[in-house]
Amino acid sequence: MESLIDFALQEKYARVKKLRSRLEDMNKLIEWNKFLPLFPQRATLVGRPNYEKILMTKLMFLQGWYTLSDEELEFQVNDRLSFQQFLGFPKTVPDYSTVWRFREALTQDDTMDKLWDELQRQIDEKNIKVEKGVIQDATFIVADPGKTKSGMDERGQAAKTSRSRDGSWTKKGEKSYFGYKAHTKTERGSKIVKDIAVTTAKVHDGAIDLAVASDVMYRDRGYTGIKTKAKGDATMKRGNLSVKDKLRNKRIQLKRNQGEHPYGTISRSFHGGSTKLTTVKRVFVQQAFVFMAYNLFRLGFLLR
Repeated sequence: MESLIDFALQEKYARVKKLRSRLEDMNKLIEWNKFLPLFPQRATLVGRPNYEKILMTKLMFLQGWYTLSDEELEFQVNDRLSFQQFLGFPKTVPDYSTVWRFREALTQDDTMDKLWDELQRQIDEKNIKVEKGVIQDATFIVADPGKTKSGMDERGQAAKTSRSRDGSWTKKGEKSYFGYKAHTKTERGSKIVKDIAVTTAKVHDGAIDLAVASDVMYRDRGYTGIKTKAKGDATMKRGNLSVKDKLRNKRIQLKRNQGEHPYGTISRSFHGGSTKLTTVKRVFVQQAFVFMAYNLFRLGFLLR
């Protein structure tokens, strides 16, 4: 039986519902229970009841949309009615350590891949209009490199501290970055991210090929000369180009610009693009949820 406090909270939410929470809209876009069978059937993750696996999954989406630390997530869920409604007004809110253990458990097997594929399946069922081709691109996920004992200077290239683990230094143009890199494959037209990989920052963009044989793949000059599994290779050329190749590059650039849309949305709307996590596996789980959150956000826009 619901307590009077539970009832009062739901009544209060009903009064502010006219503000039309974006979370409320996105909550209805997919069947959350379809995620439940994807979790291991052994002892429940982090010792929580089965139904709370969906609750924990939704918490990961909230964390992706609002770029909250585990501690901030716990506080905001307790503080915000819209978050509680999105979660189904849970009797108890998992604390930050439970959030950490849930995410950590997802680094141990292929459950994260299954969750990603299930969301893709549900999005595909919506029959969103798309254009021919996909775009591969990459973006930095910036991390804290740690400090020297004096606390003043950043460590050098070989630094491996408890705060930097798998992160690495790299340069783009004149700017240096420390951390990781998210590699994505984005569908033209819908701008839905279809696949993701995470590496340390120093890995070259071209070392990762997210194509499948049926793809027509659009890529920028950073991938020049690097083979792809895609049947159609629309990679921009570099060097001393003929007029024909310059025009070809321009056509490809116009089509591949859509691949940067997810990064812009995550940066501007979610305030993402950084991490406090310390290994490639952990950052992959985090960023997979960030891009799943983006995909659900994008789906809501496409279905308006």
